[in-house]
Amino acid sequence: MARDSRGGGKLRIVAGALRGSRIDVVDQEGLRPTSDRVRETLFNWLAPMIEGARCLDLFAGTGALGIEALSRGAGECVFVERDRGLAGRLEATLARLKVSAGRVICADALAWLGQPSGRFDLVFLDPPFAGDLWGEAARRLEANGWLAESAWVYVEAPLGTAMALPANWGPYREGKAGAVSFALYRCGGS
Repeated sequence: MARDSRGGGKLRIVAGALRGSRIDVVDQEGLRPTSDRVRETLFNWLAPMIEGARCLDLFAGTGALGIEALSRGAGECVFVERDRGLAGRLEATLARLKVSAGRVICADALAWLGQPSGRFDLVFLDPPFAGDLWGEAARRLEANGWLAESAWVYVEAPLGTAMALPANWGPYREGKAGAVSFALYRCGGS
């Protein structure tokens, strides 16, 4: 991520229709955008299935994961971010990039997952590292019908984090970059 004089920075979209576009990143505690390198690896894994996918970017922050998905042909992305300032910045970014297939919801992700669901083909589960939110978010995704049959779930966490993920989430690919581990799971274990 390139830094600017205000302490924030910019991320770039790695590939697709929005390739090279920049996303402004504010310097805010807990905001830790997924690096270009990790996003490139993840979306290489997802290349065969991203076209037309319905995506959910929980704990969206800058929205880099969901915007990258839309750039590469995803049909829709819902971004859930509880911080009003970040949600507003994300809406402004989508408008600036002329992305109409993205919808920002300003809400607590865990509370939002408690409502009646819509099914998603791909979920980005990358909560703030300071909270232990992976297991509960995964449980609610599974229990409340948010996942399409054979959905994919991307999980990012600090290296060595023990997570209680549903037993039917089969690991597909895993990697690490610096102090971060990341993995792509296939729901249903296939």
